[in-house]
Amino acid sequence: MEIHEQRHGAEQTMRALVQRSHRGPKDLSRTTDRRRPVPGPGEYLIRVGAAGVNFADVMQTRGTYAGGPQAPYVAGFEAAGEIVGVGPDVTCPLQVGSHVVGTGPGAFAQYMTIPAAQALPVPSGWTDAEALGLVLNWATALAALKPLGEIEAGDTVLVHAAAGGVGQAAVRLARHYGARVIATASPAKHDAVEALGADAVLDSSHPGLAAEITRLSGGVDLVLESVGRATFRVSLAVTKPFTGRVVVFGAASGDAGLTTHDLVFAHQVQVKGLHIGALATAAPSVYRGLLAEIDALIADGVYPPGTPQVHPLADGRTVLQELGAGRTRGKHALDPWL
Repeated sequence: MEIHEQRHGAEQTMRALVQRSHRGPKDLSRTTDRRRPVPGPGEYLIRVGAAGVNFADVMQTRGTYAGGPQAPYVAGFEAAGEIVGVGPDVTCPLQVGSHVVGTGPGAFAQYMTIPAAQALPVPSGWTDAEALGLVLNWATALAALKPLGEIEAGDTVLVHAAAGGVGQAAVRLARHYGARVIATASPAKHDAVEALGADAVLDSSHPGLAAEITRLSGGVDLVLESVGRATFRVSLAVTKPFTGRVVVFGAASGDAGLTTHDLVFAHQVQVKGLHIGALATAAPSVYRGLLAEIDALIADGVYPPGTPQVHPLADGRTVLQELGAGRTRGKHALDPWL
């Protein structure tokens, strides 16, 4: 099986979603004749069982994701599936037939390659779809809370976009670590966030949001900021001076500016940037520690199997449009075999 995939994979075609411009998800189209990739050095070839949909996918379709692919390209970058081929120079390879979750280009397809060093086994008893989010959503939330956010029991944590994939993981984890959680989301999503254990859920578009957060908290210890322009000034305003931390890992509403003058005279807070892929590359020991902690969280039942909404591959354009418009909640996935 392994030899067959590597020798003849380039001669076979597959179903995939191809982004043909940088004008957004409207130019995402399904094709049935995309050439199947071949694993290169240090890579696995996987038969994709489920591909995760993330806001970064929306940004890539608009050409606003730094370092993102140039159109045309097979969209998507997160998937779980069965190893069907192993490239050269893979140290300590998992067996063909093992199921893994990882990231790499071209996830919205029936087959994709992923770096073997960053692929993780799908937890025992979990489906491919249930494992989505492990190396992105949960790892990002954990990194933002612990090594960067330095969360401690008794802290007050503000989680923006709390109904999204990272936001839901962050609410669960912050509560697990003994923090008080104030969350923001659109009103239609408040019930989902409340069910996760948030102490207060506020309307993210309320004009008095900063004043209400300050009234409830007296100032927060840690902010998880993924919205950008629409909430960044609120995040700075409600964070405790000097001891408070703002971890920035997204800008769904657009970029927000911060000057040295702001930090010296207006908002004396600790601002930290996070990109989980860059962290894995630049600080591998920190990343390995995150993965070890996630294993423990799974074993303790704190991190349950995911429950993504799974859609046929052909619905990918609509799913990305809904995500980009803020009309989704939780994790969404595509099944390339439907």
